[in-house]
Amino acid sequence: MQKHTPLKFSRRNNEFFSTVTKRVNNYFKEAQISKHANTTMIVKTIILMTGYVLPFILMLFYNFPPVVALSLWFVMGLAKAGIGMSVMHDANHGAYSANQKVNKLLGSTLYMLGGAVLNWKLQHNVLHHTYTNITHMDEDIGAKGGLRFTPHTELKTNHKWQYIYAFFLYGATTLYWVFAKDFIQFNKYTKTGVYKGDENDIKRDAVKIALIKIGYFAAFFGLPIFVFGSPAWIVLTGFCIMHFVAGIILTVVFQLAHTVDETTHPLPDEHGSIDNNWAIHQMNTTVNFSRKNKLISWYVGGLNFQVEHHLFPTICHVHYPEIAEIVKETAEEFNIPYLENPTFYDALKSHVAALKKFGHITTLEEAIV
Repeated sequence: MQKHTPLKFSRRNNEFFSTVTKRVNNYFKEAQISKHANTTMIVKTIILMTGYVLPFILMLFYNFPPVVALSLWFVMGLAKAGIGMSVMHDANHGAYSANQKVNKLLGSTLYMLGGAVLNWKLQHNVLHHTYTNITHMDEDIGAKGGLRFTPHTELKTNHKWQYIYAFFLYGATTLYWVFAKDFIQFNKYTKTGVYKGDENDIKRDAVKIALIKIGYFAAFFGLPIFVFGSPAWIVLTGFCIMHFVAGIILTVVFQLAHTVDETTHPLPDEHGSIDNNWAIHQMNTTVNFSRKNKLISWYVGGLNFQVEHHLFPTICHVHYPEIAEIVKETAEEFNIPYLENPTFYDALKSHVAALKKFGHITTLEEAIV
């Protein structure tokens, strides 16, 4: 495996980011509000956590008919995705609270979802947020599972059909995550140097990941089947339903921000440099969608405001609708693109178009055409 080598961004044209940062900071100062969670966010957290935990507890103590039990697993899938996009995501960015103990506690909800916080932070906070849409650096667009999200990876015959089968694979992403991804990823990060721990740290964190998985499977399989006597087929089927629902929601929402027709996929030069300022790079590789849809904004945790999130990841997402106008106006003032799709349908259509495009192009020039 090739060692991880950090890339360098240009220091030119930093005026945009310094200006928009000053204006956003002034907004919070003048409004006399915190950048972190408010009452709306706390209520949302309670609703989502209840939607995930309560159906499971009910199924432990009551023998529901199969259709009811499987419906409850479906609800858990919706809540699982919501927690991942809202609560866990904000907390592990340090955005939920000014108190890092609170962020650590709520960030640990990822363990309840079957994932490892350490890996998530390395993949998402370090690699994705720093090197958005840069091939071989941003794992979110890496070649995997028969899918191609960039013009800079190998084109295979099956990719021409990926716009059809991609969504079935999306549904399997969290199943892969809980069973295998964390182990494969941790091994990769230790060998490539993304993970900075020494040998003792590696052993400790490897054991921690294993214990997380054991606890997760003991809770979801051991408790209902062996302790409370729930039918194994319902538990196994429901578990897969929960993960398919969560997987397809999580994957689609994240892909609508970066794997769409409007974004770019720059490459570093021979010196490992990106010929753009980091903030402007984020503006070129990130797209908003459905900014005016309050229901979507509530559920997806502000991930439809990805432009604002990538520029200000430590601000709680409940504030993104307000600061989005500041970001957009500043971008227009500096003649920098502010990319967005007005509706979820427009974003989904753009994502399908991007899947079709990457299913047949072989060069960046073709992507531009």
